[in-house]
Amino acid sequence: MRVNNKGLWAVGALTVTASLALTGCTAASDSADNGSGNGGSLTVWVDADRAAVLKDAAADFTAETGVEVKLVQKEFGDIRDQFIAQAPTGKGPDIVIGAHDWLGTFVTNGVVAPVELGDKADAFQDVAITAMSYEGQVYGVPYSIENIALVRNTALAPSTPATFDEMVTMGNAAGTEYPFLVGLDPEAADPYHLYPFQTSFGAPVFGTDADGSYDSDALEIGNAGGDKFAAWLGEQGAAGVLNTNITGDLAKEKFIAGEAPFYLTGPWNVPAAVEAGIDVAIDPIPSAGGEDAQPFVGVQGFFVSAKSENALAANEFIVNYMGSEEVQTALFEVGGRAPALMASFEAASADPIVAGFGAVGENAVPMPSIPAMGAVWEFWGVTEAAIINGGDATSLWQKMSGDIQTAIAG
Repeated sequence: MRVNNKGLWAVGALTVTASLALTGCTAASDSADNGSGNGGSLTVWVDADRAAVLKDAAADFTAETGVEVKLVQKEFGDIRDQFIAQAPTGKGPDIVIGAHDWLGTFVTNGVVAPVELGDKADAFQDVAITAMSYEGQVYGVPYSIENIALVRNTALAPSTPATFDEMVTMGNAAGTEYPFLVGLDPEAADPYHLYPFQTSFGAPVFGTDADGSYDSDALEIGNAGGDKFAAWLGEQGAAGVLNTNITGDLAKEKFIAGEAPFYLTGPWNVPAAVEAGIDVAIDPIPSAGGEDAQPFVGVQGFFVSAKSENALAANEFIVNYMGSEEVQTALFEVGGRAPALMASFEAASADPIVAGFGAVGENAVPMPSIPAMGAVWEFWGVTEAAIINGGDATSLWQKMSGDIQTAIAG
């Protein structure tokens, strides 16, 4: 094991010492040597939530290799665009923390380099490695996995529904104000939360190549299954089961108040329900269209800059330190996201909530990271909202598909 335990478990006090730069940019590694044990430095961009864990791991890495690690704290939402802007100038970091769906933009802009996982490749969950890959090449070391699932109030619904229709029937029988809750936006619905129902109709966004990579030339969202899903959206909107006036915050509030037995959400909203005294169970997402309901999975990890002057050291740090069981477990403890490393995930799964989301995540699919996905987001949610609110399902869905195709081609 390459990282010792010293300091990793004392993450409750998230105090970052003066050695951690709080703002600003810094030049890439100033090392004249590309080895990982002969001095030099690495610059890492990290968000505040994970800074304390990286601080301890960085100290261990420096002690063992002689390579100084400079941490620069950034707002997570700013990292992608700032990295793309600065990496080509040679003034960006050697390593960045980030989300897997940034990867397509990173690769097409030439700002990240492939990583060599060696014998650690099999130590991570398959879906995490798939998410961190682009056109068959691995570009990052994952540390967390996150997906949605069906959260059930066991006092109101004592058993797991097998299908969406059964869930609604059980929800109506519970006598609550709502049979089922999912937060939507009045103008843009929520394609992320509705995607498992879409996949249950056999309508993924994109098809895949032989290596499992998403293929932007294989747009499947407008297939026959997509038309059926669109019709289903209209039916659920007319029945009031899907309601664009029930926002994310309102859905959470209503579920915590015991006004629905079922709530489609992620692990980020479960603690509030537990604190409210609700006995929750985490269930698979029930199929609406007969096929598997597969939610998106989001993966976060670490990427190496294509402009790093100390690339071997950067690879060593993210693979053998960020990829260690101690660090992956510590990152889980401060962030609450299930670990990508299987050993850490198995330990975290002693918590039935983590285990429940993990079981659903095994059937999840990575959110597409290809640049063409930007065109999908532009039209997807607004179309769903229009259909739920009474618009013609077939014409709106097909227009959306055509608009997406045109945007991708352009």
